[in-house]
Amino acid sequence: MRFAKYHGLGNDFLVVDLRTASPAEAAAAQDPANVIALCDRQFGVGGDGVLAVLPSETADARMRVLNSDGSEAEMCGNGIRCVAKELFDRGGIPHPEILIETGAGVLACRIDAAGGHAAWITVAMGAPRLLRAEIPMTGPAGERCIAQPLELPGEPARALTAVSMGNPHAITFVGSRDEAWRLAKGVGPAIERHAWFPQRTNAEFAYVRDRRAIDLVVWERGCGITLACGTGACATTVAAILTGAVDEGAPVELRLPGGSMEITVLPRFENVLMRGPAAHVFDASLEPAQLVRRPA
Repeated sequence: MRFAKYHGLGNDFLVVDLRTASPAEAAAAQDPANVIALCDRQFGVGGDGVLAVLPSETADARMRVLNSDGSEAEMCGNGIRCVAKELFDRGGIPHPEILIETGAGVLACRIDAAGGHAAWITVAMGAPRLLRAEIPMTGPAGERCIAQPLELPGEPARALTAVSMGNPHAITFVGSRDEAWRLAKGVGPAIERHAWFPQRTNAEFAYVRDRRAIDLVVWERGCGITLACGTGACATTVAAILTGAVDEGAPVELRLPGGSMEITVLPRFENVLMRGPAAHVFDASLEPAQLVRRPA
């Protein structure tokens, strides 16, 4: 099995192009047990997930997101930039706009190239989903969840805003970057599995520096704390607009542990534009049967 290691602001993935793979190879690359073994940072290659690039009838390719715990996510913002770079640089699709089918629909990726390689990618992420039924979460299906108090053991109630960017996000605004780190480590797991979210959720802890800059730490569903989360950055910017902290139509810098990306939410939430880098790290190949499994 051939794969390439990529990262978007330190959010790292193993990208496996399966568009011409045999059924057996495609199945092995997407097997949850193999994904867990590949992503293990001590016994495997190491990564926040595996991105399977598959044929599509509606786009240039389809992306399947497999988290490091073997679960599947509907969408991954940093991941789609990595897949777009792979397709542009080496996947036979050297067009300035690449269409990628995801669990959140077909998304357009605009390539800014340097030296013939994709350097920055702008993804039209689509309109955010704001109703409880769309996220999904419990409560009245047709209502929004904006700054609603969430009770957690040993913690004061936290005002939480829920947004879906094709995958669920629960955003809490805090008073400092240090507090964001503390809460991500301390209560991120509890929010991920809270009863409000039947499919679990990503948890964002955000400090609004000013109307053009937000510090963000993300506890990612199925991965834990990651250096960056593209959909989390989008959802957090939407939540900041809903709570009056930033303005729609203006670019906002999202400062994550792995670096910064730019998010622009178009007026009336018509679309969310995510602009950020993607980097190739190395290429390799291995046989799934040769993977070393972590002892039980």
